[in-house]
Amino acid sequence: MQAHRRLILATITLALLFAGGQSVRADALAKHDCFANEAMMRIRGCTKLLQRDNLDPMTRSTAYATRALGLSIIGRYIEAIADYDRALRILPNYPVALNNRAWALFKLGRISEAAPDVEKSLALDPTSPHAYDTRAHISQHQSRPNAAFEDYSRAMRLGGSRMVKLYQCGLAGAGHYLGAQTGIVTEQLEIALKECVKSKSCDPLPPDEECKVATS
Repeated sequence: MQAHRRLILATITLALLFAGGQSVRADALAKHDCFANEAMMRIRGCTKLLQRDNLDPMTRSTAYATRALGLSIIGRYIEAIADYDRALRILPNYPVALNNRAWALFKLGRISEAAPDVEKSLALDPTSPHAYDTRAHISQHQSRPNAAFEDYSRAMRLGGSRMVKLYQCGLAGAGHYLGAQTGIVTEQLEIALKECVKSKSCDPLPPDEECKVATS
């Protein structure tokens, strides 16, 4: 009888260990997918991760912000903003989430709401090329070409060759830049940018799926 009881206990213990191992593996897979490069994988992984009750505040806020980025990449900006709101309720001084929410608001044409977010993001992290790019887009839309050009220039200085190549590729697609996509700031690139910022319809950034080879 005692041996039988020990066998039952051992079986239960092994089952619990196996279930625990599965849970750990599931968590690890969800985290891997949540922080993957592909947007839909990111959305699915973060959704699974957010179903966990034991996430610490930093991880939960980051998962919301990361899922929001995936939603934003595929154009689901309203859903993205809702996730950025959730992330920022947990961590109000989260500069990346603030900038990315500003970008989603900008893409929806909600400029007056986007501007305070990007200003706060830059106050928290004045070294972010992406935040300067967001503010440049806002200034360009507000018909402030000089301010836009200054922030695009800051974005290139801070973002290095990758950001420069993005603008070179985007401006080439818009018909403003005919030079080589070298990742080096040239007079020709600056002239193209100065021309672009005069128009609200010109975007120096390429669509998300373009220029990957040039900037990888």
